[in-house]
Amino acid sequence: MKISEQWLRQWVNPNNSSEQLAEQLTMAGLEIDDRFAVARAFSGVVVGEVISVEQHPDADKLRVTQVNIGAAEPLQIVCGAPNVTVGMKAPVATVGAVLPSNDAEGFTIKNGNLRGVDSNGMLCGASEIDLTDSIDGLLELPSDAPIGMDIREYLGLDNQILDISITPNRGDCFSVRGIAREISVINDLPMQQPEIPANVPTDANGAGNTTPAVTVSAVEACPRYLLQSISNIDRSIDTPKWMTDALVQSGLRSHNFLVDVTNYVLMELGQPLHAFDADTIEGDIVVRLAQPAETITLLNEQTITLTGDELVIADDKGALALAGIMGGQRSSVTDNTTNIVLESAFFNPLAIAARARRFGLHTDASQRFERGVDFELPALALARAVDLITSVTGSQAGQIVKVENIVHLPTRTPITLPITKVREVIGIEIEPAVMVRILTQLGFEVEQQADKLICTPPSYRFDMSIREDLIEEIARIYGYDNIPSVLPHLQVSMDYDDTADLTHEMKLALVNNGYMEAISFSFSDAKIEALLDDKALGEVLALANPISSDLAVMRRTLLSSLLPCVQYNLNRQQPRVRFFETGLSFVGQSISELVQTPSIALVAVGDVWDEQAYQNRALDFYDLKHDIEQLLPAQIDSARIRYERSALAFLHPGQSAKLYIDEVYIGWLGQLHPNTAKQLDLPATWVGQLSLAPLLTLVREQHAITTPSKFPHVRRDIAILVDSDISLQTLQATIRAAADELLTDLWLFDVYEGDKVPTGQRSLAFALIWQDKAQTLSDDAVKTATDKVVQALTEQHAAQLRDS
Repeated sequence: MKISEQWLRQWVNPNNSSEQLAEQLTMAGLEIDDRFAVARAFSGVVVGEVISVEQHPDADKLRVTQVNIGAAEPLQIVCGAPNVTVGMKAPVATVGAVLPSNDAEGFTIKNGNLRGVDSNGMLCGASEIDLTDSIDGLLELPSDAPIGMDIREYLGLDNQILDISITPNRGDCFSVRGIAREISVINDLPMQQPEIPANVPTDANGAGNTTPAVTVSAVEACPRYLLQSISNIDRSIDTPKWMTDALVQSGLRSHNFLVDVTNYVLMELGQPLHAFDADTIEGDIVVRLAQPAETITLLNEQTITLTGDELVIADDKGALALAGIMGGQRSSVTDNTTNIVLESAFFNPLAIAARARRFGLHTDASQRFERGVDFELPALALARAVDLITSVTGSQAGQIVKVENIVHLPTRTPITLPITKVREVIGIEIEPAVMVRILTQLGFEVEQQADKLICTPPSYRFDMSIREDLIEEIARIYGYDNIPSVLPHLQVSMDYDDTADLTHEMKLALVNNGYMEAISFSFSDAKIEALLDDKALGEVLALANPISSDLAVMRRTLLSSLLPCVQYNLNRQQPRVRFFETGLSFVGQSISELVQTPSIALVAVGDVWDEQAYQNRALDFYDLKHDIEQLLPAQIDSARIRYERSALAFLHPGQSAKLYIDEVYIGWLGQLHPNTAKQLDLPATWVGQLSLAPLLTLVREQHAITTPSKFPHVRRDIAILVDSDISLQTLQATIRAAADELLTDLWLFDVYEGDKVPTGQRSLAFALIWQDKAQTLSDDAVKTATDKVVQALTEQHAAQLRDS
């Protein structure tokens, strides 16, 4: 928002420079984006009066003028402006004057000779003194302009324009009054508000001056609506110069007096007003919601079709204006309008928000109403506008029609501020009296109790709702520069969250095995979730507003994200794919019951090695099992690991498993079910997913450091015949249970199925490692321990010991 410093200082005039004023506003949260003078630098230009005009003897378009600038002798100036006349006053650039130009040094006026006639200076148009040209010719000054006065001083061209960035929550600052209020509080100065006479109708019952009746059907959207007629307006009177200057310097164009007044009050007080041509209104005024497919042609000549949730001002014939945004062309005020109806209202911000953008509109009114306009302001703003119009044009004000619904006006709820809370948040001690002074000057009603302040926000502060809002107000007015920089007292915790480091180590283990990390959305395609459907995974959470149709649900497994990555790469001639991802999986049909599980998942397609390998083969379950076990902590004893057949519907029933460690479920692995792979157009695909939380718990286990035994170990090998359906995991568990603490390790080193063993059986050979920490083992001790293992295998699994 652009605002004139001169206009601002009429309300409050602190003893500081423009630069200091800008700094104060910036530090108070109203950042100054730019600060510049009304016109660029120039010198030597004064007010002059043309006392004679004669035709140039040798040029049809030139005139020879005599100009009085208050010197002993008038200046002879040759001028080509078509509007130069005797008696007019205009800016005069004297000899030696420097005018603004694209050249950094400016343009210097010198004595000249135009077709044989001497010219000692230059009569100036608006563009010559860095103003906007509204006519083709000289800039005509008012008749009372003092001759010889410096034009910069007379026109206020050194006045600074402040371009202020108003944040969306500070709708109260979109006016001179709002900014002046801030400056007055910062500098602890009173604010000099203009005198606004009471709005008393001067001709309430005059002929043709009856204000239309008003009906408000949309009471929630418009709880306060005021209307007043003004008649017999003399339109020959132009907008006063002081008003035009204020508007132009605030970035608004001057239109005609009636429009200028509404814009002036908008900038001065922050209340949007709208004037209707009273002679175009048919019947009564109705404030209502638009009818679906209703159309209206706006002031910018744009015809829009309304949807039904827009607020409109209408008469018996139809919509007159889009409430709070823009008026309609049918009732617009023209240069011939002499009777108007002036509107001042409070519109609920929610009734205006987004409606302007819907139709590609952005107006000063909508900008303010969307953020919230003071709901106590409409009557004051109406009185101000009526006073300006009637005092300048001699017109008559009609009766005021007011429609209010107090129930739907915003309420100002008191906020309790504990005094000690201010120190906790800001970090310094501020006297309660200072807090009361700041908040009171900002318009709050403050009641001080023993240890707290009860503060009721003013009607213009829509952004005040919690005690932290009050603390922010105190801090910014007190001055952030006045708050010393003090190193806070820190309670240092030496606890270190190693989750990221440990997870990174797992990632490196997979990278070392040829996998690449994928990073994807937590959203997935509902079609893929349907293919991976299984009760064990839980319910799917659908998104209320998905960013696309293929990202419409939250993923229950990271496979939902990885499988599309595999498809993408296979479609681009990449036959061997290895991906992994860490992230959250989501289970639950609502936010309240949603369970988020940190997981790590991997997927593999293609051969074990790349195509350059001399000997190659297709990936199988045991290759995947090897990759999964690379994620497990190295110190975990294999006796703690257990696999169990998986029943997940989307996995191959014969080539999948669930992984347990110490009877804690860790995750699953296996081949994607052929039917699922076929529907996704995938070859044999190997997948796995583990929960990160139990894995990290295992990694963090504290393991005691033990001294290795200094006595030699003894190896004994046994070969047994057992039924083929007995799992290796079961046999190893039996061996460990039968052996005592002397058994330090065992592994399977041979499997044989063939002609030399009965059908339905297989030969398994195990290596048993025995070792004692206290002494060298004797052959008898080793034999006794080995016999116990063989006996347990025989009794529990009908195993037969093979001699050879």
